[in-house]
Amino acid sequence: MKYPTIKSELFTKNRNNFVSRLKPQSIAIFHSNDEFNRSGDQNYIFKQNPDFFYLSGIDQEQSILVLFPDCPNPLYKEVLFLRQTSEHIAIWEGHKYTKEEATQTSSIKTILWLDSFDSVLHGIINYAENVYINTNENDRYVYEIPTRDVRKYQTLKEKYPLHNFLRSAPILRDLRVVKSDIEIELTKKACEITRDAFVRVLKFTKPGVGEYEIEAEIIHEFIRQRGTGHAYSPIIASGPNANVLHYIDNNQICKDGDVILFDFGAEYANYNADMSRSIPVNGRFTARQRDVYNAVLRVMRQATQLIVAGTVWNEYHEEVGKIMTSELVGLGLLDSTDVKNQDPAAPLYKKYFMHGTSHHLGLDVHDYASRYKSFEVGNILTCEPGIYIPAEGLGIRLENNILITKDGNVDLMADIPVEADHIEEIMNS
Repeated sequence: MKYPTIKSELFTKNRNNFVSRLKPQSIAIFHSNDEFNRSGDQNYIFKQNPDFFYLSGIDQEQSILVLFPDCPNPLYKEVLFLRQTSEHIAIWEGHKYTKEEATQTSSIKTILWLDSFDSVLHGIINYAENVYINTNENDRYVYEIPTRDVRKYQTLKEKYPLHNFLRSAPILRDLRVVKSDIEIELTKKACEITRDAFVRVLKFTKPGVGEYEIEAEIIHEFIRQRGTGHAYSPIIASGPNANVLHYIDNNQICKDGDVILFDFGAEYANYNADMSRSIPVNGRFTARQRDVYNAVLRVMRQATQLIVAGTVWNEYHEEVGKIMTSELVGLGLLDSTDVKNQDPAAPLYKKYFMHGTSHHLGLDVHDYASRYKSFEVGNILTCEPGIYIPAEGLGIRLENNILITKDGNVDLMADIPVEADHIEEIMNS
């Protein structure tokens, strides 16, 4: 890992919160993510299962976490199984956790090597009535290849068919969405790195540079500050490319007179930032570009005020739609009479603003959360309205990350330039 050690109290608290919601006589099993093949003899860079990391802090492949709070043998109430290193592994792959390091990271006392998992599990699972299995139940994800957790579940079900198998995901959906102080600080750090990368880009961008060159400046700053890298594939969309919502080719030359839409964020210690900005290639917005830009900014600021505890998802997005509709009428993109007669099930604003305004943010960029539960204290959400006008080759999106507190909300990206004048000032300094 590039990031410094995280305080183990985070993972202790997370595990305590999780096991407190288990049924009596329950055991829960979590597997690290698979390693994925990239070519003949090479894997993609390993990315840890966010639920596994949330409960253990262990950022290493081939690991298993077992939680059994009612285990009759106190030694196995919490057990972490790790891949045992060797001289060969040390030479070819580098350092792996020692047992002492794993305890320091996770605060779990019982650390065993992976080859003892089957025998240890068999010795304790028969004292449990329920077995909690972890699955990826994020609404935005549909898997075709079974995850490691799912594959191992099939084996367990065959071996222990009379146990009652339950899902860990509903518990984690409620827990992960409420961020602790340590998680908030890690997210703030990701936002700070993102800020510095954006300021770097403002000073670098000019007509004739490639979108790919800007992407290189961003990753330079991320890695320089010990970020893992991009939180997601970055969008560097100049001119008409900004109207492709998930444009990630980043292979065009930025032209004088165009606006570039950025959507990027740093990943730091597995926590993510998610920022969008739009800037003029030549350092000056045209009058029309500025009008559209300021309309999006007004929507973002009004939408941000709605992100408070108790806000309901559907009502929030409907209200933002009304705000956006007013701005689109003001820009001459919608007719007020047409709006009055529109089909409520197909509002006209969606022609120019077709995506949602917010999503939860955390260990996943689109973090695991219920879309049917009201916002609550400790949530971190994005706020990202946009206006996309293909006929004008113009797309504007602005996005900040908002933390809900008991006293209202806090913009974690308040120090990232967003005013049109401020952006022009930096670009021309």
